[in-house]
Amino acid sequence: MSSFFSRLFGSAEEEAEATEETHSRRIEVGWLLKDETAGVIWEEPKPVSWEHAKPTSAKSVQVCPAAIQFDRLHYVIKCPVDLHLRINTSPQGEIKLSNVEGPMSSVRPAGMQKLLVMSPQNEWRHPMRPLLQMVTPYIFVSDAPVYVNQFPPFLHYPKNAWPGVQICGRFPIDVWPRVHMWALEWHDLSKDLVLKRGEPLFYVRFETEDPSALVRLVEAEKTPELESYLRQITDVTNYVNQSFQLFKTARERRPETLLVPKKKS
Repeated sequence: MSSFFSRLFGSAEEEAEATEETHSRRIEVGWLLKDETAGVIWEEPKPVSWEHAKPTSAKSVQVCPAAIQFDRLHYVIKCPVDLHLRINTSPQGEIKLSNVEGPMSSVRPAGMQKLLVMSPQNEWRHPMRPLLQMVTPYIFVSDAPVYVNQFPPFLHYPKNAWPGVQICGRFPIDVWPRVHMWALEWHDLSKDLVLKRGEPLFYVRFETEDPSALVRLVEAEKTPELESYLRQITDVTNYVNQSFQLFKTARERRPETLLVPKKKS
């Protein structure tokens, strides 16, 4: 019992040593960009970390091992562009998305059309809450059973609070390595949505069969086997309503190896 409490309230260094001893298994998760067009605007996912001032107490939050470990389990996907968006409603009730900065925006209309998608109204959860999606090229893949969870950036304080809530999701990346979409359910139509390049857009967190296992994130090679498998599961929602029912078939057709770490030049 005493060792339990020493682990619970011990220092970050003690926790790190104990963690290395406890975690007997490491699981590799790969990340890649499906589309390399303008790929440099999308940054590498990195664990949440902070640069805090030197703690003035041994009990300071910044040295709490539980808080440190929790933060590092979440990887940040940063916003690639600056956008100031507004919802306009016509007298007939038609809802339209507009770029407030117009010609002064750093994103051209053609780029905005490729990046943002306003879902059809019959697909919204509420008739007065538009669903705006941002297409991202991020794909995560693993050869071990791993689920990815997508969250809003709740560990960061938002400089520009969003006028709605992010739609979250969870799916197995060993069977279903699909691209990630950022989706916002716009609740307050009187408020604008301001997105800044470099600010957190969403988090991903990886869920393994063994909760004590350490996840190692690596850049993945876009092998012919992976590209072929991705084509098989792309756009299936255009043909079926419940894509999760296809997991069994996808697993049967899956190559033994999908994740090949990219060699650094």
